[in-house]
Amino acid sequence: MRHCRQDAAGLTQLSATVEDVFASGDLPRAAETLANMRHCLSAVGEVAEFANIRKQLEVLEDRLDTMVQPRLTDALSNRKVDVAQDLRGILIRIGRFKSLEQHYTKVHLKPIRQLWDDFDSKHRASKLANEKSEIERLSSSNELQSSSPTVSFSNWLPSFYDELLLYLEQEWKWCMVAFPDDYKTLVPKLLMETMAAVGSSFISRINLATGEVVPGTKALAKGILDILSGDLPKGSRIQTKHLEALIELHNMTGIFARNIQHLFSESDLRVLMDTLKAVYFPYESFKQRYGQMERAILSSEISGVDLRGAVTRGVGAQGIELSETVRRMEESIPQVIVLLEAAVERCISFTGGSEADELILALDDILLQYISTLQDILKSLRAVCGVDHQDLGLDKKEGAQNSRKLDLISNEEEWSIVQGALQILTVADCLTSRSSVFEASLRATLARLSTSLSVSVFGASLNQNQLHVTNDDGNGEPSLGGRAALDVAAVRLVGVPEKARKLLNLLEQSKDPRFHALPLASQRVAAFAETVNELVYGVLISKVRQRLSDVSRLPIWSAVEEQSAFHLPTFSAYPQSYVTSVGEYLLTLPQQLEPLAEGISNGDTNNDEAQFFAAEWMFKVAEGATALYMEQLRGIQYITDRGAQQLSVDIEYLSNVLSALSMPIPPVLATFQTCLGTPRDQLKHLLKSDSGNQQLDLPTANLVCKMRRVNLDQ
Repeated sequence: MRHCRQDAAGLTQLSATVEDVFASGDLPRAAETLANMRHCLSAVGEVAEFANIRKQLEVLEDRLDTMVQPRLTDALSNRKVDVAQDLRGILIRIGRFKSLEQHYTKVHLKPIRQLWDDFDSKHRASKLANEKSEIERLSSSNELQSSSPTVSFSNWLPSFYDELLLYLEQEWKWCMVAFPDDYKTLVPKLLMETMAAVGSSFISRINLATGEVVPGTKALAKGILDILSGDLPKGSRIQTKHLEALIELHNMTGIFARNIQHLFSESDLRVLMDTLKAVYFPYESFKQRYGQMERAILSSEISGVDLRGAVTRGVGAQGIELSETVRRMEESIPQVIVLLEAAVERCISFTGGSEADELILALDDILLQYISTLQDILKSLRAVCGVDHQDLGLDKKEGAQNSRKLDLISNEEEWSIVQGALQILTVADCLTSRSSVFEASLRATLARLSTSLSVSVFGASLNQNQLHVTNDDGNGEPSLGGRAALDVAAVRLVGVPEKARKLLNLLEQSKDPRFHALPLASQRVAAFAETVNELVYGVLISKVRQRLSDVSRLPIWSAVEEQSAFHLPTFSAYPQSYVTSVGEYLLTLPQQLEPLAEGISNGDTNNDEAQFFAAEWMFKVAEGATALYMEQLRGIQYITDRGAQQLSVDIEYLSNVLSALSMPIPPVLATFQTCLGTPRDQLKHLLKSDSGNQQLDLPTANLVCKMRRVNLDQ
């Protein structure tokens, strides 16, 4: 109680004499007086009779602060260490450290702002000089006068960063002496305030600089943000050059950020992160739309890949046309993969991987777009290959004309189409392998990012244990994009914990071998390969289908032996042209498959894979041909003895071809041959004798009996 009375008495006395202290001009004494008043007020608490003194104290603190400012300006401007320290002491004594920060920033922001505005001055001067030069050139009767190059922001920015860094280094050194307790926050605060002051102007300059690299946007004085917002004429698209220009500027900022990180290395991590965030702030609006930018660029680039070689040019050109289209398709695959790989590099360079989730969505969509284009081309190739004419919406008359056209195709042209169709298999093989390797590479990149950017906790508070950014991938080697790129990601993610959590979950999932970085595209690649197999099979079997189309209706089946008055010797029947052409085709097919098989096995000395590939396709076609033939045989309604003899020879020929190709003879086909080669009057006996052995396919044997009008019931 006694202390309170003493504080109250002291407070009254201080209040009465404080004006005299201010009048003396002794600022340290004034600060001490105000500090004592503040102490006494806090001791007596909220007492009504001292309310006026409380108001008086606030006014006096403001007044002292105002008196300090011009002296502090002079001390800071003229590097007066002792004076600056004394003035700092005064402000600290009255609890006005914030005032020191604000005033320090205000004094130094002006010269830094002049450095920034220097670009506009040089740009205007350059523009005026060029306009003057143009006027002089037009008024001059002869020689051309060279115009001075316009100052570009990308050329100017490094020099600005150099000058700014030099300025900050000098301030850091001076503040270490003048303000040893405060330099670790004062100088970073100056840089943060600088970036806040020039922020909107910086964004605008970046935007215009990205537009200057492409004539169309340069002429309109527009950039990436204008294209994204739809402010440009229809058809204006973001190009790779736009984003590359943005990344080039970002790299310059990255170098500056690394230098700042080194300069401010003694500062608290929170201060350092806030400072780096301010340095990278001008790029934030671009990074938030990175996925949109990348999608637009890739979509445009994929659309520019020339795949359209398949345009119907009439009979005689199909083989060349098919070969050209397939060549373009195959060549486009590595081109597209290179485009996708470049997008991954851009994501790492520009965002440090913080937009990896948006990147993989864009890559998946773009790969789908590309595969859809390949699928559309496959549809058009069906017509070029002579498969599925109904796909073209032809009526019966047009279909018949087309059949006649196919009959006109030479044997050479036919094989040319087969060879072209087989080449489509290399397209599917290339797409499957290249996309698989790319996806594995992408998954590895995501896994490395997860390891490198290990951010354990994102919350409101941040300390050394809560954020950890490593500089290698675990092997002592610099990780993707280097530490600077990872710092870019860390700086961004600290401010957006929800995004950080989602991204880190995704990156963690990428370490699982079952993880599909491109889930939709992976499915579509498999579907494309299946479609290719269907088309190739359709082409390889089409000649067989064409030759066998009317076998069941051949007149020879119902032909009878001609009666003659003379006894003439009978001659052995020869296989007919329909079956020999099919046989010759099947026997020639391995030669067609061999070079392709070697190509798909990548010319390995161990050609087991090539042999398996060729055998697999040979088996498919031979099996299909046999099935088509048996289908035709089942369609024969009636066959005479002479017809049966001929058909038996035809079947025997095809069976020999299948044996030569190491193919098993289907029991149904063997039964047809046996039953047709047996004299009609012995058929019933043949079936009875086989009942125990089961060498024959009974339904087929019964069918042949029906064709030959043999009644098994009698």
